[in-house]
Amino acid sequence: MRNPISSNRALTKWANLFYVAPAVALFLLFSLFPLFRTFQYSFTDANGVNPNVNYIGFTNYINAITDPVWWHAIGNGLFFAGMALLFMNSIALLLSVAVHSGIRGNKIYRVLFYIPPILSGIVVGYVWKWIYEPTGLLNSLLTFIGLESWTHSWIAETETALTAVSVTSMWQGVGGSFILFLAGLQGVPKDLYEAADLDGASRRQKLIHITIPSLKRVYTMVNILTILGAMEIFNQVFAMTLGGPGYTTEVPAIRIYREAFKNSNFGLASAFSVIFGAMLFVISYIQLKLSQRKE
Repeated sequence: MRNPISSNRALTKWANLFYVAPAVALFLLFSLFPLFRTFQYSFTDANGVNPNVNYIGFTNYINAITDPVWWHAIGNGLFFAGMALLFMNSIALLLSVAVHSGIRGNKIYRVLFYIPPILSGIVVGYVWKWIYEPTGLLNSLLTFIGLESWTHSWIAETETALTAVSVTSMWQGVGGSFILFLAGLQGVPKDLYEAADLDGASRRQKLIHITIPSLKRVYTMVNILTILGAMEIFNQVFAMTLGGPGYTTEVPAIRIYREAFKNSNFGLASAFSVIFGAMLFVISYIQLKLSQRKE
């Protein structure tokens, strides 16, 4: 006689596979297949128009790694990542600690701080572009308070363009880190704070010796997401400068976009994409390993 328990388990197994099949199919179609095609195109002279492509070996990769603009774009991406790690995440941590401590209006702040990340990056870019214009809000404010000598064409000058776009990116991204830190703070045992209060610890001491160490795993995850997000920045740069003036704000995603859709060189753009993806993987892997070693 057939075991009914085994039959039920087999039926459940096939039912589970049936439920996840659509998600697996979508992943294969929209993630794995494009990844394979990108890698395939990186060895060809594909231009996005002609269906007939020729295999050209490692020519695209050689052109990519010898392209000074590409490495300049990588440097700008690292600049965005460094600024975000140093300033954006620090501000997000302080804001999350303040809100978690129960300051007045903390429920309103939870909503306000998360509004920027859910806005369209293109919309945010255009709004901040207006703010940075010579007759925009920032220069008008500086003039109003008597600091007219500080006014600039913020995104049109090579000295200020990169920092200006970085500030825009951090303004939009700080809410995402804030939410993750706030979620991490929910898991810190209250007993630790109560014991610290009995010992007469100050807020600063509790932040340094309890809060930050308890958020070590969360901080690692936030840092990895921050680096990936900063290196992959596209929308704000596209809306504000399109990589200009010159190549001052050129970033990897803009370089790939320009090569693929402006120069119709899908082969080289695919090589850039493969190299960039490998770099992001290595950076994330190294940071993850370093964080595990510290633990």
